[in-house]
Amino acid sequence: MASAGRQVRRLAAQLRPNLKIPAAQHAKRQWGSAQRAASSSTPRAALSRPSPLPLCCAAVALGIAALLTLQLTTADAARLDVAFLADKDAQKKREAGVSDDSPMRLRMEKFIKEQQLLIVKELEAVDGKRFRRDEWTRKNGGGGITCVLQDGNVFEKAGVGVSVVYGTLPKPAIQKMRADHKTLDPDVESLDFFAAGLSMVLHPKNPMAPTVHLNYRYFETANPDGSSQAWWFGGGSDLTPSYLFDEDAIHFHKTLKEACDSHDKTYYPRFKKWCDKYFYNKHRGECRGVGGIFFDDLDESERDQENTFAFIQDCLKSFIPGYLPILEKRKDMPFTVKEKEWQQIRRGKYVEFNLVHDRGTAFGLNTPGSRVESILMSLPLTASWKYMHEPEPRSREQRLVHVLRDPKEWV
Repeated sequence: MASAGRQVRRLAAQLRPNLKIPAAQHAKRQWGSAQRAASSSTPRAALSRPSPLPLCCAAVALGIAALLTLQLTTADAARLDVAFLADKDAQKKREAGVSDDSPMRLRMEKFIKEQQLLIVKELEAVDGKRFRRDEWTRKNGGGGITCVLQDGNVFEKAGVGVSVVYGTLPKPAIQKMRADHKTLDPDVESLDFFAAGLSMVLHPKNPMAPTVHLNYRYFETANPDGSSQAWWFGGGSDLTPSYLFDEDAIHFHKTLKEACDSHDKTYYPRFKKWCDKYFYNKHRGECRGVGGIFFDDLDESERDQENTFAFIQDCLKSFIPGYLPILEKRKDMPFTVKEKEWQQIRRGKYVEFNLVHDRGTAFGLNTPGSRVESILMSLPLTASWKYMHEPEPRSREQRLVHVLRDPKEWV
């Protein structure tokens, strides 16, 4: 009853601006002159006696509300329904927790939060310092947990963030997303959505240790009753070294391939190619790093929701065995001032991609109420740009650039 009461109050607030005539006049028109005459002849004393009039008025009010609801546009109605989605999900979690029978929204949120705790614990064990943990909420529903470690013993900057968003996509964000989601209507001004994901970027201090990026996400539009209307998963992980060790690239790719092959042997070659194409600095003519996997828009046309979710889980769980052995080998290696300078130059290229080409960054910054600090968590603490800098011929630096301009097949 309390929930219904809240919905009625919210409905009234939404309907009020759409009234074209005063409610009293509208009621009079509905009942006609005979009813007006009857009500005007009612003795004043009768008002103090028990009467069915309040019930009749309530019926009239409900009839008016029903008529006025028809005046709402389709977009208004959708916004009204989705406004309750976050409340419905919060109630479900309070009453029954999250199980295999819960909506995928809640299951994905639970999974990525569990993985965030696990990853942070592992990284703290490697670095020896603790992450700062910021928990935040969004006014329109959802929120997130951003964990950042700066100036650590191993990491110059490391960020592991979970974001859960209920909201409305503005037109600029819709236009950006249409690059991979052609079913989105480019003519609408806004679109209601739910999104949840885990993002991570690690920038080690040692230039011999590679930067790594990871993101796995779930996106959904919802029906008025809270059921899923359209859904898809996306994500991937990629490695960005300043100094290339072939064995590291092979290990990283092999771990991802094993996760892919357990679900579909076409996934790895397809998503590896997609990664090389996506993480590409067009203005530099080179890839951001040595790749990994990247995919988007995995929906019912690929696999059913359960199998796709299982694939996402295996990919995310493959991060620790795929990256930490590399980090352990490289984090304490000796390096020179010149090699540190090269790392800073390569980080500059990393920043260029994230701010110029990355659709995830653009999506976040174009979403109303977004948390900018969490979106830009991926940027390194330090970077540099040197005018017309070119690596020396036949140097290790030059070999890296050559590979970035002509991606290799690592496994």
